[in-house]
Amino acid sequence: MGTGPRKMVGRRKHRPPASGEGRRPLHLPRLWQGIGWLMVAVVVWLSLTPEPPQPPTPLLAWDKAQHALAYASLTYWFRQAFLPRWRWPLFLLFLGIGLEFLQGLSNVRTFDPVDMVANGIGVCLGLALSRTPLGRLLAKIDALVGGKG
Repeated sequence: MGTGPRKMVGRRKHRPPASGEGRRPLHLPRLWQGIGWLMVAVVVWLSLTPEPPQPPTPLLAWDKAQHALAYASLTYWFRQAFLPRWRWPLFLLFLGIGLEFLQGLSNVRTFDPVDMVANGIGVCLGLALSRTPLGRLLAKIDALVGGKG
């Protein structure tokens, strides 16, 4: 009856990306999001397995570099595969903290608060990287694979 905007009850209105993001929707979001969750599963497994595989290069033999690289990669990927909301970096921070506590509860791994700091540094690095031109890399790959290049 009225001429004003209609209220949406019970449904969330789709919001475009935040201004300044300049993001186009991905053609294959489920694929990229699935790969992100697979990456999370690998990090969980590597964090909780009694004897994780050793890195192929001595450069990554330093435990803190492994933590920072893992969480930087996760954050970088999640910021591209999902809408860039703060829930993903917070989720990854809490994941790193939770996994560290789980390691402390096990008999074979140890709790190390410095690992939590390395995870947090990784999240910050991933956020910073996602704000550079490299932060649009997944969209470019998606356009090529999705056939809308």
